Amino acid sequence: MVSPVTVVKSEGPKLVPFFKATCVYFVLWLPTSSPSWFSALIKCLPIVCLWVFLLAHGIGFLVAHSSARKILAGLIFSALGDAFLIWQEQGYFSHGLLMFAVTHILYSSAFGMKPLNLPVGSVIAAVSGLSYTLLYPYLSGPFTYLVGVYIALIGFMGWRAMAGVRLADDLWTWTQMSACVGAVLFMVSDLTIAVNKFCFPVPHSRAIIMATYYAAQMLIALSAVECQYADASQKRG
Repeated sequence: MVSPVTVVKSEGPKLVPFFKATCVYFVLWLPTSSPSWFSALIKCLPIVCLWVFLLAHGIGFLVAHSSARKILAGLIFSALGDAFLIWQEQGYFSHGLLMFAVTHILYSSAFGMKPLNLPVGSVIAAVSGLSYTLLYPYLSGPFTYLVGVYIALIGFMGWRAMAGVRLADDLWTWTQMSACVGAVLFMVSDLTIAVNKFCFPVPHSRAIIMATYYAAQMLIALSAVECQYADASQKRG
């Protein structure tokens, strides 16, 4: 397994623009009550920096590895979803939901179906079912089924991200762990959004949502470079 120190030295500089853009978002902290294209740009900029992070590994890298391409495509749809959610009070919440649903489908495909790890899938299914059960009394109209479908999709993505991390057998890599933690943070972020929007106000909800969201996207983007280190190991072998 590649040393985490090696990874930090190699990938850290490529993530500097992302960290700077994230700091800009939290420093400016533009009000959501007055949406604008500028606020949409500031919100989307960290995700755009993650596009640059993946592109910095080279077009050849993306062409050779479908999982990296799918994660890049997921980040693109995520940025679109972020932009729609800026205007959610103007009726664009469902549009943002759709963009992120596509994102989770792409991420799930990138993570793949091996290993299957049904015990993890069962736990995620139970957590997803419980989440929907708690939200259901507060949902109405199209959101009754839209939220249910979305929970199923993000739960499936979480399962596929977590399935590769088998700690008991010591069969995991740092990038698999990155995807796993990223998926968990994404689910925390989206559950906070749902509770805050449909159930009751969550204290400091915006800070919780965005901090976990940006961290999740960074970790998932990092998981895309697993194949780069795998290729390097094979060449040395």
